[in-house]
Amino acid sequence: MVNPNCRVPLLLFISSIFFSCFPGRSTLCAVVSLKSIEVFKTHEWLKATTTVYFLCKGESKTVLLDVRKSHTLYAFNGEESWQVPLSNFTSKECKRCGFYEEDSITLDDVLDEWEFCPSDFTAPDGEYIRFKENQFVATFLCSECLSLAAVDEHDDGKGMHIVVVVLLSALVSIILILGVVGAYKFWEKKIREQDQARLLKLFEDDDEIGDELGLGTVI
Repeated sequence: MVNPNCRVPLLLFISSIFFSCFPGRSTLCAVVSLKSIEVFKTHEWLKATTTVYFLCKGESKTVLLDVRKSHTLYAFNGEESWQVPLSNFTSKECKRCGFYEEDSITLDDVLDEWEFCPSDFTAPDGEYIRFKENQFVATFLCSECLSLAAVDEHDDGKGMHIVVVVLLSALVSIILILGVVGAYKFWEKKIREQDQARLLKLFEDDDEIGDELGLGTVI
């Protein structure tokens, strides 16, 4: 019978091989920057200037320090101090992001909220234009998002196939190893039984010889 304890190191070995082949997919960081923005309407009545910021759920907000007035197109080169970066993607998953305007009296005004995805950057140069009627128009730049989308599409096509092949190979290897171990244990058991049978036969032969010698002496 196969010792169950021998399976634990074997499974750990197979697992280490599997995770070394698939260390994780979140290794690419696609940086997002704001290329331009124009705010059409402000909601702050007590100040002559406005304060607009960009925020993704779970991240720190980025105040657009240069954006102070409406109906003015602001262009950026992506190297501004407040773009450190604006945001980033490490997978094809979307984020809940938006533009907001600070309000000195009530809650901050929501200019727009949406699901921000790396797949939005479909232009050849990695641009994405977000337009909200009567609120703003903004152009984002993420050249790495094109590479991220290409990597994810490639992985979606072949990743599952590779995983299945690895798992099946590991399963077959485990079955073969357990079979070899079981056969070896069975062979050891048969050898022990044969040795025990030979010893018993030797004892029986000795007893028979002793009996014969004893009978001869009596006669």
